[in-house]
Amino acid sequence: MERQMMVVMEVGGGGGGDHHHHHHPPPHVSGSSNNNESDVVLVGELMEVIEKVGSYGGFRRTQRKECLNMVRRLKLLVPLLEEIRELDDDGDGDGDNKKSVVLHSLAFNCLSNLKKALLAAKKLLKNCNCGSKIYLALESEAVMGRFHAVYDKLNQALDDVSYDELGISVEVKEQVELMCMQLKRAKRRTDTQDIELAMDLMVVFSKEDDRNADSAVLERLANKLELHTIADLKAETLAVRKLVKERGGQNVDSIQQIIDLLGKFKQIAGFEENMVLDGSVSYRRLQRCQTMLVPYEFLCPITLEIMTDPVIVATGQTYERESILKWLNSNHRTCPKTRQTLDHLSLAPNYALRNLIVQWCEKNNVELPKKDSSVGSDSSSAELIDEISSLVQNLSSSHLHIRREAVVKLRMLSKENPDNRILIANNGGIPPLVQLLSYPDSKIQEQTVTALLNLSLDETNKRLIAREGAIPAVIEILQNGTYEARENSAATLFSLSMLDENKVMVGNLKGIPPLVNLLQNGTIRGKKDAATALFNLSLNQSNKSRAIKAGIIPSLLHLLEDKSLGMVDEALSILQLIVSHPEARNEIGRLSFVETLVEIIKNGTPKNKECATSVLLELGLNNSSCILAALQFGVYEHLIEMTRSGTNRAQRKANSLLQLMSKCEHIR
Repeated sequence: MERQMMVVMEVGGGGGGDHHHHHHPPPHVSGSSNNNESDVVLVGELMEVIEKVGSYGGFRRTQRKECLNMVRRLKLLVPLLEEIRELDDDGDGDGDNKKSVVLHSLAFNCLSNLKKALLAAKKLLKNCNCGSKIYLALESEAVMGRFHAVYDKLNQALDDVSYDELGISVEVKEQVELMCMQLKRAKRRTDTQDIELAMDLMVVFSKEDDRNADSAVLERLANKLELHTIADLKAETLAVRKLVKERGGQNVDSIQQIIDLLGKFKQIAGFEENMVLDGSVSYRRLQRCQTMLVPYEFLCPITLEIMTDPVIVATGQTYERESILKWLNSNHRTCPKTRQTLDHLSLAPNYALRNLIVQWCEKNNVELPKKDSSVGSDSSSAELIDEISSLVQNLSSSHLHIRREAVVKLRMLSKENPDNRILIANNGGIPPLVQLLSYPDSKIQEQTVTALLNLSLDETNKRLIAREGAIPAVIEILQNGTYEARENSAATLFSLSMLDENKVMVGNLKGIPPLVNLLQNGTIRGKKDAATALFNLSLNQSNKSRAIKAGIIPSLLHLLEDKSLGMVDEALSILQLIVSHPEARNEIGRLSFVETLVEIIKNGTPKNKECATSVLLELGLNNSSCILAALQFGVYEHLIEMTRSGTNRAQRKANSLLQLMSKCEHIR
């Protein structure tokens, strides 16, 4: 993924009390002009819009704070609208004089402009209420731009209101002016940017085809985006379909990325939809109308499809065998419907329900979907288990070629699917593989570390691999292995360090210096693997110090200066993490570094500008000479520009930097 995704997440959100909503128009004033009636109609429409957006239940997590604030602000307009609706020039009910006509045309213009702004707000809020969660996270910058556009429209509409001529009360005028100030200030919000979410999105989208995305990264993303339940995933599928329809062939690449990521989320939830490709015409027809047609208890709670092989789990709930097996094989140990932990994992066939389904299908002339004969699939999985256990035994063979062949096959099997990773671990494959990491044959080492990388994508396996003592051996290969072995060792350390206990272990076992070395001297792919591992490890405070001592800062400077490497995003992400460490600031504060940061603030992507400003601000807060150097390198006008047109976090950072600069000027 070319650009780095940084998603701003904030805690809490404005509730804002609802002001008295009068939705009944005032008693009709005899002799009012048409203008007066149209005012009343318009006010009614605007009230409806405000009420509608107030009724949206829940917004997407990545925009939630912004949406709640906007809804709260829109509700502050209600008293203004009420006063305009009750507008009558002299209170005698005689609305026919010229003054009245002027008044009502003023009101009408003001309301028309407000209507445009409110409709834009409603459209945006609706999108944040039911749009694709993945799209809204990926495009959070663009969506933030839409919020600002709506704020500008609202401000323009409210700036044009002739409060005095319309006789708006002082109290309401003050309230609206306060809201306008808040809208202008809305571009400078508190800094609680979720750098972890950003990096996870980057990792998921930048993995080459021959590598699988780490399941722990996916789990972490699914939780942050609230896409881990079957209901969430079904709703997201509909939202993505709608997005595809609306785009009509535009942005094909980013839409494909969204579809792929959604597929991965479904896989880890054990929910795979084969709606489009399945079976006979009658089955397709059945699926189309099954919600109207099929008794609910005949549908599997996971796939919402009619069950052909219903089985009962420990909690007494019934599922389609294939779907519940996928769920259990994805390392879940709970009942999907009740969320209770399962006391045991055995499945009992629900013959009574199966008979009822068959009878119902015959009576209603519905053909049950044909599943692959379960005997065949059982026997093939029995064959697979036999193959895996024999390969695991061969890992300890006295013949080198048999060992090598076993490692290669296990590497291939562990790459293919999540179930195989569990089977290999359950058949005792991890201890002999970890022992082979130290075998004095570079090809065996390379294949073994890659097999363990694949196995480590499973959450439970991360612990098993670390407990078997793999980390020192992986670090050894990272120092002395072939190019590919070193890259895959770095990727393995990234995967293992998703667990906090392993972050500490990699740091203690001196894994950070060789990662910094790979960041300096590796191939592009090696550098990327080293960068993601170092990012993850630097979430731990003591590892920041280790990375600085190992010389990470000159390497990051090189990545910032050499644009051809395409790693500015990664370098800035790591810098943002470590700049809070005093040892880092001494080095980053050097002139060449400040000059490079200023260069990025001048010419980088919006995201890069934001990150570079954030790093420069952190430096400046602790060392005023960095601020003076940045001013000499010409940063000032670019910061002014950023306060107008940067991402909203960049605007906040730029404003803070400018304030700091004015203080430095006074000190001088």
